[in-house]
Amino acid sequence: MTISVGDKIPSIDLAIMTDDGPGPISTDEIFSGKTVAVFGLPGAFTRTCSARHLPGFVDNADALKVKGVDTIVCVAVNDAFVMGAWGKAQDVGDKVMMVADGSAKFTQAAGLEADMSAKGFGVRCQRFSMVVEDSTVKSLNIDEPGSFEVSSAEVMLGGL
Repeated sequence: MTISVGDKIPSIDLAIMTDDGPGPISTDEIFSGKTVAVFGLPGAFTRTCSARHLPGFVDNADALKVKGVDTIVCVAVNDAFVMGAWGKAQDVGDKVMMVADGSAKFTQAAGLEADMSAKGFGVRCQRFSMVVEDSTVKSLNIDEPGSFEVSSAEVMLGGL
């Protein structure tokens, strides 16, 4: 069942790249006591994700923070090495936290998985965005498979 507005974010351990290599981070650490703009996408270094989705949140980071967002999080079913490398390649700096959901535990617990096995990708994350306040989902936008319409930073800004 897909997570909905009003639901709590599942408590899951994820990973981020640190100066010392991959390190753990929990959803509780990410979302507790903060307003978080989180977006998920099918994969690092993929066409739409690299050309439009992630850059939109990087470009609009200051505007989102002015509207009350404390942290911007990108999550994908990739490992911490890939997410770290993609963040560097996209020059995200400290604007977006690049979070690895390598085993799709968060993605599946939130009901946001997409089976892309037919394309050779396995289980991935649907393209989505949500605003989370103190671990509770306040808004959720999920794109139809193959589209990029409602999960952009610009749409999120319009709803804040």
